Amino acid sequence: MDIKDVENLAELARIELSLEEKTALLKDMEGILDYVKQVEKVEVGDVSLEYSQKNVWREDTEEERDFSKELIKEQFPDAQDGFLKVKKIL
Repeated sequence: MDIKDVENLAELARIELSLEEKTALLKDMEGILDYVKQVEKVEVGDVSLEYSQKNVWREDTEEERDFSKELIKEQFPDAQDGFLKVKKIL
């Protein structure tokens, strides 16, 4: 990777970078790429990617609820002519 690659990435991202920023970004990108190369060298052998745990979440259950227009209107703080009044938002 060289400074031209950083300039190309900056152009694709539509950002302007100074020479110092490009140099710093180049150094960071080289560090990242070196780390990726190290990770690629790691031997995983016969590591199994299967998990022994199953879904530990609760099962969904249907619950009966009493929702009616009248119940909602009774609980709403302000209503007028059958409509629910809310604060004006602009």
